[in-house]
This record gives sequence, structure tokens and C-alpha cells, in this order.
Amino acid sequence: MSVVTEKNINIDFLQQLHLEAENLGISTGSDWINGKGEFIESYSPVDGQLIGKVQSATRDDYEAVVAKAQEAFKVWRMMPAPKRGEIVRQFGDKLREYKDALGRLVSYEMGKSLQEGWGEVQEMIDICDFAVGLSRQLYGLTIHSERPKHRMYEQWHPLGAVGIITAFNFPVAVWSWNTALAWVCGNVCLWKPSEKTPLTAVACQKIIAEVLKENNIPEGVSCLITGDYTVGEYLSNDGRVPLVSATGSTRMGKIVAQTVAGRLGRTLLELGGNNAIIVTPDADLKLTIIGALFGAVGTCGQRCTSTRRLIIHEDIYDTVKEKLANAYQQLSIGNPLDQNNHVGPLIDVGAVQQYQQTLKTVAEVGGNMVVEGGLLDGEGYESGCYVKPCIVEVDKQYDIVKHETFAPILYLLKYRTIEEAIHLQNEVPQGLSSAIMTTNLREAERFLSHEGSDCGIANVNIGTSGAEIGGAFGGEKETGGGRESGSDAWKTYMRRQTNTINYSTELPLAQGIQFDL
Repeated sequence: MSVVTEKNINIDFLQQLHLEAENLGISTGSDWINGKGEFIESYSPVDGQLIGKVQSATRDDYEAVVAKAQEAFKVWRMMPAPKRGEIVRQFGDKLREYKDALGRLVSYEMGKSLQEGWGEVQEMIDICDFAVGLSRQLYGLTIHSERPKHRMYEQWHPLGAVGIITAFNFPVAVWSWNTALAWVCGNVCLWKPSEKTPLTAVACQKIIAEVLKENNIPEGVSCLITGDYTVGEYLSNDGRVPLVSATGSTRMGKIVAQTVAGRLGRTLLELGGNNAIIVTPDADLKLTIIGALFGAVGTCGQRCTSTRRLIIHEDIYDTVKEKLANAYQQLSIGNPLDQNNHVGPLIDVGAVQQYQQTLKTVAEVGGNMVVEGGLLDGEGYESGCYVKPCIVEVDKQYDIVKHETFAPILYLLKYRTIEEAIHLQNEVPQGLSSAIMTTNLREAERFLSHEGSDCGIANVNIGTSGAEIGGAFGGEKETGGGRESGSDAWKTYMRRQTNTINYSTELPLAQGIQFDL
């Protein structure tokens, strides 16, 4: 690994996003509320500098926003779905205009590489395109009735106000997955972003506000409510919010799930991941090393789909270990806005402490360091958030591999049979993403079969990290069971209604029941 300390921060993108002196954080569109809450300061993990601050919402602020959203829903739901899709299309075009600036802000505020920052905005653009097409495909079924001269069908209605709680690691993309679909389905949205990345949320709200204002859309279709966990509690306890979509830790997800279930509301949960790649003797090692490397160090290991475990067949274990260690030596760590760097910082010093504690635990249980980890300091690393991606050999029995650490720590495990490999893959509480590297058709199909991966995502000859918006995204077990983005995930944001129409002069009952007077 090489260390790159060059500091070349160009903050023109803040001006382009109209964030020169931003002190707002509560919005119902283009209307920004001057609330009474405390301010959240956003410091960049890139250089430790204060970027800006936003205001936390008080309970009164929250109530004012929800009231606006409820009023907007009455108008928005009656707009034809293709018309709502047109608004989303315009939003996607605005994102194309702001892609460079917003991508740079994502990189600077969150710490991911500039390529990943731009990629995240592109993901927003892609889901807008998907949603525009979806706005003309909100189909229901026609069902044959058992009663003569009766017609049955089902239709889908919007839920109302959808609460969206997002995490710092994808500060804008996950919000767009939810909002783009929720909007075309006829819902209004209440967004509580991570308090670690509030300025990206303010920027997104400003962008969509331009579109809403240009089209005379009522305030309240897109609402932003910044703050700490208390805002999440407001959403979770609010019976006026029929669906809460929450992305974050399993611990947080369990709290949200229990609270919302207590009022019989709905949740869409995208929680922790502990993802593995199985490397078989028939693997293409070039693909394997690339996939494992990006999966393990991309976003500095702070993706829910990051590769945490590499399960390698004993016959090729040493070869893979050597190749991967050599690849790690070629990584450049430093300012993520410099495109020569592969790895940026962790989000904050708290994440660094978790990383260091995990390495301490690994040492205590006897893990063998293949590539040493540690904290980087000195010029260019003044924020205290830069760490070394590391590789650790561990015994398959170690409990440490069953826990997710949101940091670039990759565990190597050895297996003998494909049955053992799949068992190791599945023997963790989380169930988000998984992959197998093989050119053996039988092993690939077995991995995808009923006795294979138990994850929501299972790949062959690509890594665990990264997903296209066309497929439903989500996982099983402690990952939460939710599905976002593509396929039929849109149904999550709607309520199903079965309709029966009797156009006869009789009133026959179902199941042939007779009820004569």
C-alpha cells in the first residue's frame, strides 16, 4: 500500500450546490423551516474541516412538516401516475446537471472515493429512469369470479407519508431508491438522513425543490427532517406514517421494527451484512482478486455489501493469499477527491476505534495478520480517520468472523468441500450478499439452489459489492428481509385492494351460500 498525502480540496462544488453558508435542515420542499433545535456540525473525514451545519428538528418542527406532507398527499395522490413519473424524470435530469458537484460532496462529506461518489449519483439517475417507466406499469390482476356476471380485479393505492431513515455510507442513493418509487406510487416522503452526512441531504432537497417549484407541486411532497435518533423515534411511533424504510445497523433495525410493529405499521429494513466469497479450485483468479479487493476496500469497507470473508479451497489457498496480499500493496490511501487514490477515510474517529478494537480482538484469539492494519497519521491524515486495509487468517471457529465491523478487515478461511464452504458462508447471523468464484457449472448451480446461499443476493463470478437498480436489493436474517430498488419492490410502497363488481340483477353469495328471506 502506498500513502498519498496530497491535499487538493476544491470546494467550488459547495457553491454549485448553493451550500455556501447553510444553516438549514428542515424542509417541506422549497420552504425551509427556521426551527428551534440545536445545530449538527458536519466535519469531513477527509481533512477534519468543518463543512457546514444544519439544524435539528424539534417535536414542533416535526409536527409542522408532517402536517404539510399530509396536505400535499391529498393533491399528489390524485395526479396520474405518469404525471408523477414526469416529475421524477425532471429530477433525474437535474441530477445529471449536478452529478459532478453532488458526487464531490458525497466523497468529501462521507469519505468514499470520487469514482464512488459519482457512481452513487449515477445510481440516483438510474433509479429515476426506472421509476419513470414504472409509472406506467403499476399493474393489478384481473381475476375470474366464481359468481356469474361478476368481475374481480385488484388495484394498488398509495400508502400516504413514507418515512425514510438512511445511513451515512450511501447518503443519497438509498434515499433515491425509496423516494423515486414512493413518489410514482403516489406517496409523499419524510426523510431523516444520517446526522453524519446531513449536507448531502440538504443538497438533494434543494435539487428536488427546484423541480417541485417549477411544476407548481405542493409543498410537502418531499420533506427533509434532520436530527439525531429522536427524529427516527418520531417517525417510528407516528401512526400517520404507514411505512418506515430504515437502513442502518441491525441494532437500530430491531428497535425500529419493534416500535412500528407495535402500532401495526409496516417496515422496510436494510440492515447489516457479513458477506463472503467462496473461491473454488476452478475459479478465474484474475476475476477473484479484483472482485475481492474492491469488495473488501471499496468505501473503506463501509458498505453493507462489503466483502468480509474469503472462503478459499485448501488446494489454492496459498496462491490466492499471496496474490491478494500483493494486490493490497498496490493500494493508494489518501484524499478520496484525488482519483489516484483507491481508499479514503473511515467516516469518523468512532469508526476508527471500532476498527482498532476488532484488530485487538483478532490478536487476542490468535489471528494471523497477512497484511497488517493500523492507523495512518502525519501529513494528509490529520482527520485521524485513515486506516490501513488489512487481511487476517482466522480459524473457522472464531466468533469474530460472525460479527460485522464496518471497516476494511478481510478474513481468510479455508475449506475442503463445497458443502463445507456453503455451510461457512451461511453460518453467520446476517444474510445480505454472497458470491462464488468458479467455472464449474455444477458448483455454481448448487450455490444458487435451495441448498446453497441463504442470502438475498447470490452472485457467480462477480463480487459481493455493488448492485444494479433493476434487481430487488435486500437480504435475509439479521439483514432485515426488506427489498428496495428494482423488480416488484414498488409494491412495498402501496396497499393492495381487491375489488368485485356485480353487474347482474341477482346477489349470489360466494361458496354457494344461500341466505333467503
